[in-house]
Amino acid sequence: MDFLTDLWNFLKQRKKWWLLPVIIVLLLIGVIVVIGGGSAVAPFIYTLF
Repeated sequence: MDFLTDLWNFLKQRKKWWLLPVIIVLLLIGVIVVIGGGSAVAPFIYTLF
């Protein structure tokens, strides 16, 4: 959780709000890959990419 706190403080202090959507999209793609890697939904997720 320290990493997330440090990241939030960096975004807030440096006014780098444009990085927030990039981080969110990367996290969502990572979650989709992790969930789709070992489930029956994998063939449907791989067609998205």
